[in-house]
Amino acid sequence: MTDSAIDGYIADLTAFIEASPSSYHAAAEVARRVENAGFTRLAETEAWPVSPGRYVVVRDGAVIAWVVPEGAAATTPFHILGAHTDSPAFKLKPKPTVESSGWLQAGVEVYGGPLLNSWLDRELELAGRIVTRDGREHLVRTGPLLRIPQLAIHLDRGVNNDGLTLDKQRHTQPVFGLAADAPLAGGDLVGLLAEVAGARAGDVLGYDILTADTQTPARFGLDRTLFASRRLDNLSSVHAGVVALIAAAQAQSGRSDGAAQIAMLAAFDHEELGSASRSGASGPFLEDVLTRVSEGLGATASDRRRAFAASWVVSADAGHSVHPNYPERHDPVNRPLAGGGPLLKINANQRYTTDAAGAALWAQLCETAGVPYQEFVSNNTVPCGSTIGPLTATRLGIATVDVGIALLSMHSARELCHVADPVALAAAVTAFFALG
Repeated sequence: MTDSAIDGYIADLTAFIEASPSSYHAAAEVARRVENAGFTRLAETEAWPVSPGRYVVVRDGAVIAWVVPEGAAATTPFHILGAHTDSPAFKLKPKPTVESSGWLQAGVEVYGGPLLNSWLDRELELAGRIVTRDGREHLVRTGPLLRIPQLAIHLDRGVNNDGLTLDKQRHTQPVFGLAADAPLAGGDLVGLLAEVAGARAGDVLGYDILTADTQTPARFGLDRTLFASRRLDNLSSVHAGVVALIAAAQAQSGRSDGAAQIAMLAAFDHEELGSASRSGASGPFLEDVLTRVSEGLGATASDRRRAFAASWVVSADAGHSVHPNYPERHDPVNRPLAGGGPLLKINANQRYTTDAAGAALWAQLCETAGVPYQEFVSNNTVPCGSTIGPLTATRLGIATVDVGIALLSMHSARELCHVADPVALAAAVTAFFALG
């Protein structure tokens, strides 16, 4: 892995993250990138083509893209990279413009499980979608607009000794101006979002708007090998899937002998909330797409089950690097380190789906790609998180393995990885899509 390859990949990952402040923007950016690579955008309300080709469909903040090779048949298996487009943040409430003690504040509720203190004293933007009276959906982002101000130490002398305690209602509402300035600058957040979209405030009938950190992703540290950014969990995996899928499509160009499988990227929304939505991994989106693709290949229900039995899902979601300040929170033996390659995530209670067959597959893929990997397992006293892996495996019965890059500060407004790991993940996923 050359320095120039890492430089190019991290620059492209930065551009992807910058274009994706919300799940809706991320889904749109995936679609834009694959369409530029020759994929055809499909609508769920229309009939889909039955011929081999490259296709993409967006459902709200989720996106699925795939390559049907020449020679694909009713029982051709799927190789699916599963990831998610959302991250912990704050979501705009109804009646979001609030005045308090002369300040204008945004009424927000906590989305997922953010590290609350990491969001303090950062310039934030609002990003997501609005729906107007004519039924149109508009992607919007405001640029730097908000800040959640921390209480000065002079007014809380014991904070460094007693610890910071934040009330999710009282202490996390960001400021965006002074009430006295509202008549001059305009103080209505819905009106501002409408203006960004080129619409009238009265025409905004619904919105899904979240906060996002506006600080640019950056390389730093010794030889600039560390990378800090918002939403590495889990845009690092979504980006790896896009890169690998486009590579798979390009490898198929001009070939008539087909491929052994249908390569697919499935990036879901609402993972941070448990995935129970129409665009989440517990919803029907992936099964809907798989069914329509297999039906286009002439598959019966029996054929589809045979294809699923030969298929694989690689569930890619960020994991934890050993933390130098809290080493006791990690397993005493399995201590993955940022820069050591992507993680193979293992849990005895099926919070991750990895089993012996999945472990063997991941070892083979990393060997083929020429990249290292490392096992992650939780300390027995620390509850283990979960991923979309168990959800899609339970819903579809497709063999699944859980992987991802190692982070510090997961669920912070700004997370940290080593620059080599996203590149290695993309290489392993590329091998997965090319596996014979």
